[in-house]
Amino acid sequence: MFKNKNYWFSSGYLFLFFITWSIWWSFYSIWLSGTLGLTGSQTGTVFSINSFLSLIFMLLYGVIQDKIGTKKHLIWFQSIFLMGTGPFIIYIYEPLLQTNFTISAILGGVYFGAGFIAGVAFLESYAEKLSRKFNFEYGTSRMWGSIGYACATLTAGLLLSINPHLNFWIASVAGVGFFLLNCFFKTEVTKKEEEPEEEAPSLRIKDIISIVKVKKFWYFVLFLFGTACIYTIYDVQLFPIYFTEHFTDTDIGYQIFGYLNSFQVFLESAMLFAAPFIVNRIGAKQSLILAGVIMGTRIIGSALVDSTIAISFIKLLHGIELPILLIAIFKYISLNFDQRLSATIYLIGFKISGEIGVIAFSSIIGKLYDNTGFITTFFVLGTIVYIFTIASIFFLTNQNSKRNEVLPYDTTQNAL
Repeated sequence: MFKNKNYWFSSGYLFLFFITWSIWWSFYSIWLSGTLGLTGSQTGTVFSINSFLSLIFMLLYGVIQDKIGTKKHLIWFQSIFLMGTGPFIIYIYEPLLQTNFTISAILGGVYFGAGFIAGVAFLESYAEKLSRKFNFEYGTSRMWGSIGYACATLTAGLLLSINPHLNFWIASVAGVGFFLLNCFFKTEVTKKEEEPEEEAPSLRIKDIISIVKVKKFWYFVLFLFGTACIYTIYDVQLFPIYFTEHFTDTDIGYQIFGYLNSFQVFLESAMLFAAPFIVNRIGAKQSLILAGVIMGTRIIGSALVDSTIAISFIKLLHGIELPILLIAIFKYISLNFDQRLSATIYLIGFKISGEIGVIAFSSIIGKLYDNTGFITTFFVLGTIVYIFTIASIFFLTNQNSKRNEVLPYDTTQNAL
């Protein structure tokens, strides 16, 4: 695997993308509330708009990528957004947030939706396609994304306390690296990818309609909607603010959060080696349920502890949960649906459903936090995650029951 050049290009894409994203995204809610002074409700509105506008790009990315296979058209498109991160945020997004909140939120939603929120989903599914095509383990390639995230957040908190603009400029520099890497990567395009209309005539809009008619697809979406979606709002919108409030000096809080975030992501990187073994050992369904239990435990655990040491250990649970969830999602998709549509199913089933949840709940949860505080909000969110996790025991499909249900495609030749 380590001699496979396609593995290293895939890993390089993920490494540079996550540096570009995490150097500012990991402190996004802190920047909005602490630096720009937005309320919890306004921050929730920003996240909702970001998610809403990203849905369009997710759907387009999924359909287009499944039709063109591993060709690089969308990688070029994405690199433009990565390189422009610093100038956009500093000279357009930030000034408009302070003078015209609505217009700025919409522009930011388009930019961040295309470049990052939908972009990360597309890039993960693209790397997974490369791993199947060129015979390397996706988990070890995705590990480099986590390493990139950790490297960036290691210094992000310190830079934020000095000047947030430094974070945004570094994001653009990493984006340039992403663009240059793409200049050197020459993927081997198969005849099937050169002539998709002949080799895969079924990859049209009717395929998406066929997928959404399958009952097990909606059970899968419902599980992710009620667990990963709620957890994302907690982890991105609320937890960074909650953590830094434990420090009398907010600058120290930013720095410690950055260091802890880096350690958590290094743990996540190590877990990406172990996650495929765990998922294969206990099964995709059971792994999804395990990830749901960890998510609910972390959210409610945040409400039960009050020391900085305890809350730090609570955060580290994310480094265990995310690799299991990510590998289990792709495994579940491969066992239950046509792998030719893996990008579409991943984006619709996981990312789009999650962003719809963010749209629906970010502002509501922001208002709940404004009115009741963190503790009550965490108890409510954790309870929701537990409810959906318990329900999934009865509704998600076991691996050995795959052939018992009629699917829109014959997937018996595609299961891993």
